[in-house]
Amino acid sequence: MESIEIKIPQERVGVIIGKEGRVKKTIEEKTGCRIAIDNRNGIITVTRGDDAVGFLKAKDVVNAIAKGFNPDVALKILDDDFTVFETIDLSSFVSQKSMERVKGRIIGKEGKMRKHIEETLNVHVSVYDKFVSIIGNFENVSAAREALEMLIDGAQHSTVQKFMEKKKREIEMRSMDWYSIS
Repeated sequence: MESIEIKIPQERVGVIIGKEGRVKKTIEEKTGCRIAIDNRNGIITVTRGDDAVGFLKAKDVVNAIAKGFNPDVALKILDDDFTVFETIDLSSFVSQKSMERVKGRIIGKEGKMRKHIEETLNVHVSVYDKFVSIIGNFENVSAAREALEMLIDGAQHSTVQKFMEKKKREIEMRSMDWYSIS
């Protein structure tokens, strides 16, 4: 059987297990995968069952929880074929010295920018360690990634907000076109 080992932060191991093992059981039941947890070393082993897509989704849920998402949000990856998980490694864009400043720009004063991204583009965003992660449908995650990259590159919040409003309108128009065809 195919399996993958995922190293996660020690403080996130309990979150993946969940109260009375519920999160782990839910992932296993919905994906057909087996999950083994090495508490001491923070290594999660996901072993594939019969469903290849389930294996990929189980891996994404574990990674999403490891990157700071609440399990309820991460488990949404399992519920919908169009829900995706994507991560931006900030260390690929900025120096360690600039990391906190860039994370602060993404979060914004009192969390307002992150919340604005989530509400405008209907996604979930987590800023954890050196990663910014996004969960949502493919088109919205793609737009959120662009917005986040603009913030990382130093664009003003107002510029990014205008960009997101434009993307939101485009996405809504495409979905209306899709429904008028049906």
